[in-house]
Amino acid sequence: MRALTFVCCLNLLLAGFARAQDSLNVRFVGDWPFSWSHAVALDPARNLAFLGSGRGVYVLDIAGPADPAKVSEAIHTGAVVQDLAYQSNRLYSVGDAGLAIWDVALPSSPALLGSYVTPDHATGVAVAGSHAYVADGDSGLRVIDVSDPTNPMECGHYYRGTWEWSRRVAVVGSFAYVVDGRLRIIDVSDPENPQERGWCSVGSEDVAVAGNYAYVAHGSSGLVVIEVSDPESPQEFGDCNTPGYACGVALAGNYAYVADGTTGLRVIDVTDPSHPQERGYCDTPGYACDVAVAGSYAYVTDSSAGLRVIDVSDPANPQERGYFDTPGYAWGVTNVGSYAYVADYEDGLRVIDVSDPASPQERGYCDTPGKAQDVAVVDSYAYVADYDAGLRVIDVSDPANPQEHGYCDTPGKAERVAVAGSYAYVADYDAGLRVIDVSDPANPQESGHWDAPGKAEGVTAVGSYAYLADGGAGLRVIDVSDPANPQERGYHDTPGYACDVDVVGDFAYVADYNAGLHVIDVSDPANPQERGYCDTPGKACAVDVVGDYAYVADYNAGLRVIDVSDPANPQERGYYHTPDYAYGVAAANDYAYVADYNAGLQVCQFLGEGVEEVPDAEVRATKSGPTVVSGVLFLAEVSSHRPQATVLLDITGRKALDLHAGANDVRALRPGVYVIGAGPGLRAKVVKLK
Repeated sequence: MRALTFVCCLNLLLAGFARAQDSLNVRFVGDWPFSWSHAVALDPARNLAFLGSGRGVYVLDIAGPADPAKVSEAIHTGAVVQDLAYQSNRLYSVGDAGLAIWDVALPSSPALLGSYVTPDHATGVAVAGSHAYVADGDSGLRVIDVSDPTNPMECGHYYRGTWEWSRRVAVVGSFAYVVDGRLRIIDVSDPENPQERGWCSVGSEDVAVAGNYAYVAHGSSGLVVIEVSDPESPQEFGDCNTPGYACGVALAGNYAYVADGTTGLRVIDVTDPSHPQERGYCDTPGYACDVAVAGSYAYVTDSSAGLRVIDVSDPANPQERGYFDTPGYAWGVTNVGSYAYVADYEDGLRVIDVSDPASPQERGYCDTPGKAQDVAVVDSYAYVADYDAGLRVIDVSDPANPQEHGYCDTPGKAERVAVAGSYAYVADYDAGLRVIDVSDPANPQESGHWDAPGKAEGVTAVGSYAYLADGGAGLRVIDVSDPANPQERGYHDTPGYACDVDVVGDFAYVADYNAGLHVIDVSDPANPQERGYCDTPGKACAVDVVGDYAYVADYNAGLRVIDVSDPANPQERGYYHTPDYAYGVAAANDYAYVADYNAGLQVCQFLGEGVEEVPDAEVRATKSGPTVVSGVLFLAEVSSHRPQATVLLDITGRKALDLHAGANDVRALRPGVYVIGAGPGLRAKVVKLK
């Protein structure tokens, strides 16, 4: 028999691009990864909708179409959800991390059963029998055996070099219909050896099949009907041009329902497939990209506008009956106590319970009329910099039901906000610094302002001074002892573009975009001087300083942790590549809360020096540091004369997973510390990040 030597490898693909999600001295703890909605699947028998939003899936109760209710937000996929399929209490999701299979028998507590990493970018999925068929970008059609959902395995695939990007797939009978710029008809009667039978030059976005016809959502050309009775010679049979961009299609009875981008839902009569005719439409507020139909209702994923429920009982006059709002792009964040408050761009303020950092949960939200950029929280009020809608004051005393209490419009674009005493200080872009009296939160009033030479991007207030990150004009120090008449006392021009600033003691820490972090001595407000800087690999957008560390939201380079104990020589001590673009950050104790754009809220923990995620790291049974792993734990075989059972144990000693030689998928495990056991006395520590 052979024992196991332990080798770990990072194996995570992230949405939008393939990038190793690595870290140094920082571990992933948890996330609330929701944003715009792109995919939907239904379980009509149980009145459930599964809504793919950002890097997660909402489970919704749709028994009351006027008011879809959230049942769960526990499905976190690790990549933007591109498509969903449902079959017999199992949900199949695809994205850049491949295929994942979820047990949704208990909708309030879904659980990951298994996953399979596909070679490219999975964007479409269909399930028939014991196989999942995945449209996998540049790698064509992948056929995955899901008879054992805990261990899905590829059994066949089909791809030819002439294919374009495989987008969507439908399966009927012995054939898979793949759109990749054309419609491809693949014989899957032998799943281990799929073969192309024919193709038609029409097919760009989505496909649904009924009888002898395939109905293709063909982008700017609308709906195209293709006769497929002869799979070797499919022929265009009819079409109906739509005014938008046909992204998704579903069939029910004699009608095709088309998600048509900016023009919402189009209802097309296909009784005569050679001459389809639009019968009615319902415009939606967002960008319609997918649709599913059950009974008298169409469920449309509307990007920034969430899920729209449309009554189609009268095809000539479809009417919206209800909706479920989903988050936007996480732009700014602050943390107070057990809550993180996220400025969520077009979707206002989201209140996230982070009392369990490994499992953040949304408690409530309050939409705002503008584009929420930043938030500060003092006592029971959240102050939101709402871009073209100025400053909004929101009562968050009841986190489940935040309500706007007052507002003050500003003349510019409210980018960031700081609150000190009875005043809110707003960085108002081309309108400089606005000083707003918030002593009466129901009626905030501007007290004074200062016209900045640059573009006011960030602000903090300490004592009698407001410190303004003024874009190309660097750091400006403003005396606000007289709120009605703020005056500049000094400035320091930084080499980059000052986006944000935090002040602790005698030092201002400036997130200077492409010039990293700059440390400015402001002990003499009239003469601020740079003491040191630390370049960052990305673009420093935001900064929060706690103790000896500056936490920097570094855009495409994620979270950077910089030791500023010596202001003249700041040094990076840790980092974590977040899934998307880090725009905002708030730190408390050892935790950092990152507003990560399309990946929502990411929660990380700085561990201090000495922990690193590296590929191909050998795990040894010694007292040296732990192996840090995300996604896949690899175990390599070595020869031995004695059989040894190998398991992964949690810190209580309970078995978490049986291990085998080769790749072990550990994405279903909660983040934490685990121990590998392989025979008496052999132990190796593993830190599971994600």
